[in-house]
Amino acid sequence: MERDQSGYWSARVDGIGAGATYLYRLDGSESRPDPASAFQPEGVHGVSQVVDHQSFEWRDSDWQGMPLSEMIQYELHVGTFSPTQTFDGVAQRIHNLKQLGVTALAIMPVAQFPGSRNWGYDGTYPFAVQDSYGGPEGLKRLVNACHEAGMAVVLDVVYNHLGPEGNYLGRFAPYFTNKYRTPWGEAVNFDDAFSFGVRNYFVQNARHWFEHYHIDALRLDAIHGIYDFSAKHILEELVEAASVSSQMTGRECLLIAESDLNNARIILDRNSGGFGVHAQWSDDFHHSVHTLLTGEQDGYYADFGRMDDLVKAIREGFVYDWRFSNYRRRIHGSSSKDIPAERLVISLQTHDQVGNRMKGERLSHLVSFEAVKAAAAVMILSPYVPMLFMGEEYAESNPFYYFVSHSDKDLIEAVRRGRREEFESFGWDEELPDAQAEETFTSSCLSWESQENGTHKTMRDFYRQLIIYRKTLPSLRTPDKRQCEVWGEDSGVLGMHRWSDGHAVLCLFNLSGERQRYTNKTCRTSARKLLDSSMEFWSGPGGCALDRLEPDSVITLPPYGCVIYEWKKHQ
Repeated sequence: MERDQSGYWSARVDGIGAGATYLYRLDGSESRPDPASAFQPEGVHGVSQVVDHQSFEWRDSDWQGMPLSEMIQYELHVGTFSPTQTFDGVAQRIHNLKQLGVTALAIMPVAQFPGSRNWGYDGTYPFAVQDSYGGPEGLKRLVNACHEAGMAVVLDVVYNHLGPEGNYLGRFAPYFTNKYRTPWGEAVNFDDAFSFGVRNYFVQNARHWFEHYHIDALRLDAIHGIYDFSAKHILEELVEAASVSSQMTGRECLLIAESDLNNARIILDRNSGGFGVHAQWSDDFHHSVHTLLTGEQDGYYADFGRMDDLVKAIREGFVYDWRFSNYRRRIHGSSSKDIPAERLVISLQTHDQVGNRMKGERLSHLVSFEAVKAAAAVMILSPYVPMLFMGEEYAESNPFYYFVSHSDKDLIEAVRRGRREEFESFGWDEELPDAQAEETFTSSCLSWESQENGTHKTMRDFYRQLIIYRKTLPSLRTPDKRQCEVWGEDSGVLGMHRWSDGHAVLCLFNLSGERQRYTNKTCRTSARKLLDSSMEFWSGPGGCALDRLEPDSVITLPPYGCVIYEWKKHQ
């Protein structure tokens, strides 16, 4: 191979076609897989394989993409979602998700990781598709099926670190830097010597998913672990890359950040001084709901637990907007008040919030059936982009644990030790499930058959009805914070009034374990009851809310009850 002036090494080899396997021999000694390998058929330590991206038969030429305002996301882990633990297994369940009302799959990372059991955040080949899931062809078939069903695909990518096992990038070039440290080890070199090649590597990776796999949006994992003090932040370069891909593909290619910084600049438009990332997860909503319902105050939950927090999360987005954080012991965040609602993704459960609990408990394990229904209604009826975590829609009984399948004994022990240390701030001192054990993985698989029975079926039907309202009612299908009033009472009553196009709804929630009364001061005309979560039809204790709401009517809300009223609003 020959080195050019910019530092890249290259050679031309004729007669190599799709399916050919190869390695790079470094300095005449060790042979390693390609850092930009598109497929690792033998895992992270094996050969790389040539993939012909032009030969796949796409059937989504009519697909025009999906705006964030229409997304109802569904986060899933490929390995635990279906019995086959593959992309094809996910594709077989698309009709179930479409019937539920989901419009976008949010897939946890699929870049090649060690073994066959992993969350995906230990990937070491950012361009390669996990072999045990079905490889490149399997992912393309899944995207094809989603687009044919009218569903977008969001793919989780990790640009803040690489996993430890099979990570040979540092042998090829200065992909990492000692200037910074992340919770996962060495930081990716985005601003140190020769960082131009590293930046290009990840920019091209984003385009790789958009253009070769027709992915609609990339979820950028933990961008607070990306350190870059360049005049142009790498996030801005990724936004530019997404714009180029949009022009190339004829559909909008989006970026969604995960960040605990509460920094509105990340999603502020570039012409307003922001990075221009299209959306980000807003954890403050999750924390506000979770603490109110569970009473938990450990770890970062110490910053939440007041009704005012939830009111602010719905009214503005970020709760911590340059406000003192007891957990961080410093002032934290910036205001998202003027950020459009469709640029914030909210959730009640995610892989992190469930899987990073010691017992992997879902919300339905922690609070009552009625409380889960109330929480679901708060999320779906809010003006933000809702995201469900797989199984949430039917109150899945199985937990979701953290799991790996490393081959290095020292690394396995390091993972066990790190998990124990991670839970210290939460005061959870019970026995931790072994992340390496296969049983930990199998215990996390969905029990799909349960959703056809009892309260599991009721919960799924309840979610489906809420989503129908969100899609069809004018006041709910418009994600506009300016047409939403929200208030809360110390008693536990939360009110949300939304309106648009001459239509209005009043959503009332009792987030306490005691019966509460509420006097209507919002609706000054007669309103019709749409939904009462406490009705026996929804496996509740029996509805007691008025069928019609009049001015100054007094409504009785049972513990964790939710009721929705609608009326025509004069312009």
